[in-house]
Amino acid sequence: MTDRRLTPFSGRIALDTLRGSVAAEAFVPGTPARIGIPVTDLCPAPGALRDRQLIFGAEVTRIDSRDGWSFVQAMVDGYCGWVSEGALSAPAPATHVISVPATHVYREASIKRGEVARLSLGARLSVLETDAKFARTAEGWIPRQHVRPLDRPAIDPASVAELLLGTPYLWGGNSRDGIDCSGLVQLALRMCAIPAPGDTDLQREAFGDFLPEGTEPRRGDLFFWDGHVAMACNARTLIHANGHTMSTAYEDIRACLTRIAASGEGRFHGIKRPSFDSPQISRG
Repeated sequence: MTDRRLTPFSGRIALDTLRGSVAAEAFVPGTPARIGIPVTDLCPAPGALRDRQLIFGAEVTRIDSRDGWSFVQAMVDGYCGWVSEGALSAPAPATHVISVPATHVYREASIKRGEVARLSLGARLSVLETDAKFARTAEGWIPRQHVRPLDRPAIDPASVAELLLGTPYLWGGNSRDGIDCSGLVQLALRMCAIPAPGDTDLQREAFGDFLPEGTEPRRGDLFFWDGHVAMACNARTLIHANGHTMSTAYEDIRACLTRIAASGEGRFHGIKRPSFDSPQISRG
């Protein structure tokens, strides 16, 4: 069965890559665009409840449009859905990424002259120039210490996840304003240049075999339940965006396993260890 989340077919118009695979009214090459607002919902149908979110600078391919909505495919993970037409802007090559939990975009190179937007960790930017204090973009000025070149990714996904401690839990959320378990894992891995799907079930399929039962968890290991994922900080503690605390929080691994088992909220599948190419990743 075709997974609609990863199928660039609006039900009417499909990408050219699907010729011969689906019955569409038309096939198109799609047009490039990017998300031009801080965060927007990605929905299974125009006006429906979100599946996920896309944040500023996310590259997409626009496939279909109707009634003020556009059907797009996100370049980062292939996820498809409808976004408000007003969320899209012209494509621009990203050079930098927001590397702190959140930042502001200022009208001028001064923190006293007023802000025009708030951007989340992971937002991608086209930086035009920098000085000692600010990075200038087409949208405004951002504190220089809050951005990092895309060619210098982070090296420890757990440290990225820890930047979002206290972030409110939001089902389908993908930003500092609100995030869910799979959004947290995807963002933490992506900031380290490790590709990851957007949903828990897809992540569970993406990272090879489960570790043998009894293997001691290492920093960065992923714990999978039905509908939930968490990341190890060390052999005793994990971090996850969860509905128990309604936040991104630490939890003792044994206590978490016991709590979820007692609640009957989801079967524990086991632990997976994504492939980390960098030898610099801390495994403490």
